[in-house]
Amino acid sequence: MEGLQYCEILGTRIAVTSMERTLAYLKTHLEALRGNYICVSNVHTTVMAYENEAYRRIQNGGAMALPDGAPLSVYSRKHGFLDAQRVTGPDLMVELLKISRQEGYRHFFYGATDKTLEAMRAAMERDYPGARIAGMYAPPFRALRPEEDEEVVRLINQANPDFIWVGLGAPKQEQWMYDHRGLLCGVSVGVGAGFDYLAGDIKRAPKIMQKLCMEWLYRLLQDPRRLWKRYVTTNFKFMKYLWKERKEVEN
Repeated sequence: MEGLQYCEILGTRIAVTSMERTLAYLKTHLEALRGNYICVSNVHTTVMAYENEAYRRIQNGGAMALPDGAPLSVYSRKHGFLDAQRVTGPDLMVELLKISRQEGYRHFFYGATDKTLEAMRAAMERDYPGARIAGMYAPPFRALRPEEDEEVVRLINQANPDFIWVGLGAPKQEQWMYDHRGLLCGVSVGVGAGFDYLAGDIKRAPKIMQKLCMEWLYRLLQDPRRLWKRYVTTNFKFMKYLWKERKEVEN
């Protein structure tokens, strides 16, 4: 998008930004962003994109890929973008909810389960009074039939949201946003575990762990059986691919 800087990391074009600049950009470019999508990228998605060209096209094909993972903003700063900061999907969602009353933003939430969505609704009504919840939809745990997908598109567009928050997890949420580009009236943002954080199902890491790039460890300790392979393997691959890329440049 116009006016943005990027740092390419293993083939993925990561936006050089901060929370303040991202919020300002969304406010001034909202109309141009409608129908487009925003990825929130981390080490896991960057490695997947490096290994899968089709997924890399999706990561690079939206309005922007935000540095959700702290190592991405650290990499950007080390490569000359000194003001690059981390912008996580869950934090962006919360910041937009905070200013929704004054800005008139409307929000649609797509993903998770009915139970999680209801817990999110209660949390938003309690913590962000005035935030406009345009709608919520928990899709079934299977591929939608074409007629079901068309109904979902109608449901979202009839709700007339500005932001469509997609909580399906990577790479499913990015694929969904890519498949629905140009069909929806708002801008779609994939937020991964953001729904679970807002609902209170998962706790965020302490701020000090976030600053030290250790949030992944905090999440791993909460759900080791599901996440150990993803984090350990992906973090190792990330370092290996960066080392390989550096050697290729040096040679």
